[in-house]
Amino acid sequence: MDICRGPYSLLISLLLLLVHSEAACRPLGKRRCRMQTFRIWDINQKTFYLRNNQLVAGYLQGPNIKLEEKIDMVPIDPRAMFLGIHGGKLCLSCVKSGDDIKLQLEAVNITDLSKTREQNTRFSFNRLDNGHTTSFESAACPGWFLCTAVEADQPVSLTNRPEDTLVVTKFYFQEDQ
Repeated sequence: MDICRGPYSLLISLLLLLVHSEAACRPLGKRRCRMQTFRIWDINQKTFYLRNNQLVAGYLQGPNIKLEEKIDMVPIDPRAMFLGIHGGKLCLSCVKSGDDIKLQLEAVNITDLSKTREQNTRFSFNRLDNGHTTSFESAACPGWFLCTAVEADQPVSLTNRPEDTLVVTKFYFQEDQ
């Protein structure tokens, strides 16, 4: 195989590499999704688990520790992400219902979501790091944050009052090994 060594060969090689890299990252025009799994617990050490198809936060010990739900995450950009559970098959979403805003679990595959589709904004959360803790703000409802109740075994929800002493909006977020 002959190798071209003309003045433009380096430029051509670089362009081919860039075109190939872009094609590998965005097959058929779709955003490439790399899902990561994280452990999450609030600053009071409550972990997430499912009870009656609802995400709750509580203290899991002994044999119940296997009930802990890991959070699946697909980054949208450096700050924004989609969050889900069960291998990304159930996604967290922020839904407006009248004057109320609720956190829901929706049966949507997290890797099928696209940041370019307006209807997927309800699944987007902005990650706000503050030292060792992280807060998650809804992209669809700015000012609303993922939260747990101070009391154990209560539903994970959303609040627009992160300073309220009855809710916890600060979490430890660590990649699962």
